[in-house]
Amino acid sequence: MPPPIDMNRFEQIRASGDLPSPKGVALAVIRLTRQQDVSIAELARVISGDPAFVGRIIKAANGLLASSRRPVASVQDALMILGLPAVRTMVLGFSLLSNHRHGNCRGFDYNAFWNSSLAIGLAMQVFAERTRCGAPDELFSLGLLSRVGELSLATLYPFDYARVLDAARQANALPLVVLEQEEFALSHVELTGAMLADWGLPTVFVDAAGHAEIREGAEYPEAARLRLLVECMAAARCIAAICLADESARSAMMPRLLAAGARLRFNRENLLFDCDRIIRLWVEWGTLLQLEQKKAPSFSELAQGDPGELPGELGASDPAPAAQAPAEDPEPVRHIDPAHPRILIVDDEPRTRTSLRGVLEQGSFEVFEAGDGRQGMELALELQPQMMILDWDMPGMSGPELTRALRQTRVGQAIYIVLLTHQGDDERLIEAFDAGADDFVTKPVRPRVLSARLRAGLRVVRLQQELEREREEIRHFAAQLAVTNRRLQEAALTDALTGFPNRRYALDRVQQEWASASRWGRPLSCMIIDIDNFKQINDTYGHDVGDEVLRRAAEALRGALRGQDVICRTGGDEFLAICPETDLARALSCAERLRMALDSLALKAGEDRLPISGSIGVAMRVRGMVDVDALIKEADRGAYLAKQRGRNCIASVQSLEKTQELAPRDA
Repeated sequence: MPPPIDMNRFEQIRASGDLPSPKGVALAVIRLTRQQDVSIAELARVISGDPAFVGRIIKAANGLLASSRRPVASVQDALMILGLPAVRTMVLGFSLLSNHRHGNCRGFDYNAFWNSSLAIGLAMQVFAERTRCGAPDELFSLGLLSRVGELSLATLYPFDYARVLDAARQANALPLVVLEQEEFALSHVELTGAMLADWGLPTVFVDAAGHAEIREGAEYPEAARLRLLVECMAAARCIAAICLADESARSAMMPRLLAAGARLRFNRENLLFDCDRIIRLWVEWGTLLQLEQKKAPSFSELAQGDPGELPGELGASDPAPAAQAPAEDPEPVRHIDPAHPRILIVDDEPRTRTSLRGVLEQGSFEVFEAGDGRQGMELALELQPQMMILDWDMPGMSGPELTRALRQTRVGQAIYIVLLTHQGDDERLIEAFDAGADDFVTKPVRPRVLSARLRAGLRVVRLQQELEREREEIRHFAAQLAVTNRRLQEAALTDALTGFPNRRYALDRVQQEWASASRWGRPLSCMIIDIDNFKQINDTYGHDVGDEVLRRAAEALRGALRGQDVICRTGGDEFLAICPETDLARALSCAERLRMALDSLALKAGEDRLPISGSIGVAMRVRGMVDVDALIKEADRGAYLAKQRGRNCIASVQSLEKTQELAPRDA
């Protein structure tokens, strides 16, 4: 990894005011999130000032928890899921995209840059769920910003950087980072690292972004988490490169992606499943962000012709392919009309076409003609015939060349292709099959033999399309099953009355936070919140009033929570709040804010006015606690103590002296 940028130089660059930076609502959000005790309600109010940010934040939250929670519809719910660190970096990335969608650097493809950055971010998010190397929302932000140094150089030095980019595209050119160093005495890698650190991203993320640019043979990080992040970033960059590549070049790029997946110990099926999921998200986000995109690749189809996980590595400094106008989706593959299958003749001799037409029409084919290879390519993609007859020798594009070109398209892979030639030797036969032809006929054509070969070919085509119909039915069934599973998971993990996660989710989540706190030596606190006199309210006024008390209490708690906290309903009148990265003093401060939010509520029940309040017990993970149950039990003792003190208060049974000491890192 290159040495870090001279910070004096970076300060001079930043002082110039030309570096990409957040503006407007994004700047206000970033400033607000730097306050440790900012409430969800305050943050939601600021974000609501920009409808574009509202949509993107809600979209991000739904993307993270769609499989286990009901869809998020409000900014406050989205912020509870994402947490402060992710919100800060997400709005930063979205602000840069909004304000730097275009620029003055003619050699820098801004649309391709953002499409690539988006693909990397989404890939990092999906890989995080499988590798557990970081929170998915935080890794999405890291991926989105991981190439920001390139955007910065294009913004700072638009004309000079255009010249550098032109030089980097020449044959046998030096790596881009070397050319940048020669021109600007810094590279986009160094600038990316300095900017990410300046924006407050964790050091391990900054290092991962820098190491991801290393070429083969360079020094590699030894720290386990950093190594895993770098491997995820390498695979994410492979996916982004394939997204932006021309369709004809994508298959050749698959071995590098498969090799990157092998280094992550993903099996082939899981990797391809994740890649196709990433592509679906990439298309959805591209539409939301109004990016022009190429036709989305299908990684499952691209990998069909690949024998397995081949060695190879994507050079981190390889420039992303230039963006082009998005390709139009072809028509759905047409199925065979049993009475009139479609066949396309491509031959530069009119006499041959006429002769073949007569034979084929007798066989009830629907016949189309093209006079050369290029016209044949256009008609094939437009008509999607079941079969094609191609002359070997044609001006401009020969029969084998046209066959190879067709086999690189989705439509062309399904066409049964017969090549015609005057020569019938073995070498021609081998060349025809190597090009992708299905059959081979010598001239002069014998009509009965040709008809028999075409009938045999039609049987193959019908079997292929029947198989495709069955696959489509399986895909449709799998999609319906996935929806059903998501609904079942939603019902299993969500409390229907309050919309909060339920006890099952709470226990899983607090175990995850305990493991993270143990691994990285970070503080962890939790709270038990009991609604005061709830049984008496239920017995006196009925369950309808009791349910309304719980709903009102849940709304108040949701609005008073900090961004990084998670709250769940764990019992009839009991809630559990999980507070990662929080020591006892801050947890007590947060608990007091929750208590005040509850205390401000009141409910009308007939002629009576019912005050609402809560007793809150607070506990922090300390040395000597053996597991999560001990932490929750300590918080529960605090809630009991609060009730003993007269309710509507907060309490902790832990002494301040004992809790000042963080739990040791678990080796």
